[in-house]
Amino acid sequence: MEYVATALIVYAAVIALLYVIQRSLLYHPDQTIPDPAASGVPEMTALRLPTEDGLALLAWWRAPREPSSPVLLVIHGNAGHIGDRAHKVRDYLDQGYGVLLLSYRYNAETGGSPSEANLFADARTAVSYLRQEGVPDDRIVLFGESLGSGIAVAMAAEFPVGALVLEAPYSSMPDMAQHHYWYAPARWLVRDRFDSMSRIGKVSAPILVIHGEDDTVIPLKFGRRLFEAAPEPKQAHFLPEARHNNLIEYGMAGLVIEFLSRNLNR
Repeated sequence: MEYVATALIVYAAVIALLYVIQRSLLYHPDQTIPDPAASGVPEMTALRLPTEDGLALLAWWRAPREPSSPVLLVIHGNAGHIGDRAHKVRDYLDQGYGVLLLSYRYNAETGGSPSEANLFADARTAVSYLRQEGVPDDRIVLFGESLGSGIAVAMAAEFPVGALVLEAPYSSMPDMAQHHYWYAPARWLVRDRFDSMSRIGKVSAPILVIHGEDDTVIPLKFGRRLFEAAPEPKQAHFLPEARHNNLIEYGMAGLVIEFLSRNLNR
């Protein structure tokens, strides 16, 4: 009995620790302030977007070549910085699309702290900027990568945008937590839930899901689950051999351009 009691105490301590440090497991701050030219996108301009709570979010912006062209608001994953995504937007810039690459408040020496509510606020700041720049709602494309997919879904449920593109999305953060921390009641511990399953049905814009079949960070089953719950019109590409971070190497940009060419001109 003594061994059982000790094991239970250790297990309870592990669960308590997971609860306390969960945000450090989910978010990975990066205080790098990258340069567009050094990252291969010299045509983009570095900006600081003011938030309602007094922060200044780093973002890179390039206006569309034509007013009727799509404008991608790229909401990236939980680690790294926007310079790491420059190669992913190269094809869209060459296509003449507008692109706004958004950095989170916990990156780029912005001084903010991460949470679901705060990241939603950051995305709203970016949408507001695009509107101030005169971009019509039906030209805005919310592009969510990994963690950012949950933010993009929430914004697409809130704003009447032109399209929603999801790169390696998940159904909800409780689902992801339970998958990775199977030995704990993880789904009940999650504070930042990013519950895309509860929001995807409210999206009226065309939806594109792209997911790698060999993704071990966000397994394909979670992307499939979200896609199956999504309303029409929708389209999915599940790419054999592609993993979590290399979808661009398997033709993702071409698939996105084809999708937007067809759906933003409905």
